[in-house]
Amino acid sequence: MKRIFLFILTNFAVMAVLLISTRLLGVDRFLTANGLNMTALAGFSLIIGFGGAIISLLMSKTMAKMSAGVRLINQPQNQDEAWIVETVRRFANQAGIGMPEVGIFEGDPNAFATGAFKNSALVAVSTGLLQNMTHEEVEAVIGHEVAHIANGDMVTMTLIQGVMNTFVVFLSRVIGFAVDSFLRRGDSESSGPGIGYMITTVVMDIVLGFVAAIIVAWFSRQREFRADAGAAQLMGRKQPMINALARLGGVHTAELPKSMAAMGIAGGIGKLFSTHPPIEERIAALQQLKG
Repeated sequence: MKRIFLFILTNFAVMAVLLISTRLLGVDRFLTANGLNMTALAGFSLIIGFGGAIISLLMSKTMAKMSAGVRLINQPQNQDEAWIVETVRRFANQAGIGMPEVGIFEGDPNAFATGAFKNSALVAVSTGLLQNMTHEEVEAVIGHEVAHIANGDMVTMTLIQGVMNTFVVFLSRVIGFAVDSFLRRGDSESSGPGIGYMITTVVMDIVLGFVAAIIVAWFSRQREFRADAGAAQLMGRKQPMINALARLGGVHTAELPKSMAAMGIAGGIGKLFSTHPPIEERIAALQQLKG
């Protein structure tokens, strides 16, 4: 589980920096100086909530390259690399998207796609994937990643994360104000947020953040089913994707760096915070497809 949520954690980290900055600038005091200004708080929550998610999205490709040690295939050095590039190009043309950057990284079987825009994304596969799968199975995995890009999954996840962040910021401050008002009832001399507000908002940011992460992970699991179906459509048949998933279920799949784990191929954790459904469920869903 330790490497599943870098995209989520990164945007929460960005959001935390924005929140600390606004607190140091006295924004919280402004929001609560004469009672809680709900309109201002809603606007503040939107800016902070979507700010963290959008910044994380824009950073996603650079972070993926750095954290996974991706080597871009600008000039293929062997037949395998030339085949990977050509496979990505073929699927990108079928999906109607721009040619993504293509890369390779050292590690156990896995792959990922990331990037803020459909026409300038990144698809990377691991050396372990090439060594442990047939060309047809690797082709299915690449199709899965291209389907993620074509479906706009990174943008969709950013919007969902932004909405969740906005609710976290808004509700934590409403609850913080309510707790602070209760603790300071009868005290007419103090103005602005007190210690009750400060502590409660921090605690609620953490608690609600976990709830938001569970919701985001649920949406992520739904995307995996769509990307599996997308790979089957790109290949014209579902069996290669089924075979690839079955093989992944029988080997030790790499734990991707957190920034792109939600876009990877690995699965089988099957818990609330998992970004991927269990392999068995994905295979069952593919088997129900026609063709």
